[in-house]
Amino acid sequence: MKIAMIGTGYVGLVSGVCFSDFGHEVVCVDKDPRKIERLEKGEVPIFEPGLDMLMAKNVEAGRLSFTMDLEMAVTGADAVFIAVGTPTRRGDGHADLTYVMAAAEEIARVAKDYVVIVTKSTVPVGTNRQVGEVVRKANPSLDFDVASNPEFLREGAAIDDFMKPDRVVVGVQSDRAAEVMAEIYRPLYLRDFPIVTTDLESAEMIKYAANAFLAAKITFINEIAALCEKVGADVKQVSKGMGMDNRIGNKFLHAGPGYGGSCFPKDTKALARIGQEHAVPMQITETVIKVNEEVKRRMIDKLRDLCGGSFNGRSVAVLGVTFKPNTDDMRDAPSLTIVPALVGGGAKVKVCDPQGRHEGEALLPGVSWVEDPYDAADKADLVVLLTEWNEFRALDLKRIAQNMATPRMADLRNVYAPVDAERAGFDAYESIGREGFGL
Repeated sequence: MKIAMIGTGYVGLVSGVCFSDFGHEVVCVDKDPRKIERLEKGEVPIFEPGLDMLMAKNVEAGRLSFTMDLEMAVTGADAVFIAVGTPTRRGDGHADLTYVMAAAEEIARVAKDYVVIVTKSTVPVGTNRQVGEVVRKANPSLDFDVASNPEFLREGAAIDDFMKPDRVVVGVQSDRAAEVMAEIYRPLYLRDFPIVTTDLESAEMIKYAANAFLAAKITFINEIAALCEKVGADVKQVSKGMGMDNRIGNKFLHAGPGYGGSCFPKDTKALARIGQEHAVPMQITETVIKVNEEVKRRMIDKLRDLCGGSFNGRSVAVLGVTFKPNTDDMRDAPSLTIVPALVGGGAKVKVCDPQGRHEGEALLPGVSWVEDPYDAADKADLVVLLTEWNEFRALDLKRIAQNMATPRMADLRNVYAPVDAERAGFDAYESIGREGFGL
């Protein structure tokens, strides 16, 4: 099959590279000449483990290429995937479909033969039918179908998620489109990975419903964690006991400083907006959004208490600022709420993150960046573990405590045990949903 992938952001690039590894001929299109130039040189503009090697392999095999020439990419393609951004629209919380509709119109103007136009971007219910209308208006004679194929990629594990998915969701309107999509995903079908074929609206809704549910699980355990702190329970034990129930499962029950990233904040807001537009308020989702913001602010209160009631003049080391480990993505990361509060309160902040500096320098003004966590903690009054990178999971706590001005730790990912921090020489330690000491 020949596939054109419109957009070389996170979803588009990962999907294009993985489709080429299936054996398809894939052409990735982008309007940014610098991005295309980097890709043609073999440089990956995002951090995703293993993506650079998989991309190089398929470029060398002649199955994967990059271009700014949309017409060349679309000509002869069996399917054209739209994988452009759908950011939250300012003012109303809805997904901004400007790029999706522009891509659909441009595809229509250059396409000549039958093609399946597939929306890979996360879009509100009804968008794919709008795409069809845009295409028909731009090119009334074009023979085409529209399909919805939402992505379910976890940053940091995207290649495995694509190659070994829990499920692939495909929304179509015709048997012809279903056959094209089945052929594209044939390598997964042959290995018995489930392919869910449904109508357009159901495919669109599955994506939003799944992400909102996962965001709700995270937010629920964060609320339970706050209660655990008051009643003396340990949220890690509570999560373990809950997760053993097969009806609940143990995923997304890790207490922390709130969810962030490219999907959950944007998709929960969009789902809430869709509900409002159809007079069916998504009350649980709306509450999840509200509570998640409160969770982030509660973290600031924890840090202020560890600093004796004020950040002013304090030296704070922040370990990890990306929204999760194994990614350079800073979108809606808890650090974007917490770190500015530290800086604004008068703290001197040193930041250490294996991949966060590239985006973080512009997003977190007023901080110093260091490469080594021990350098960050040297002479600090407080060390904050904010993102659980593997590099921060086996730190020499005794070494850190000995070199701090006042050995205090906020472990906002529950990586360490309070007893370990105490033995290492910390005189105050706080985590999430567990009893600390020293305050």
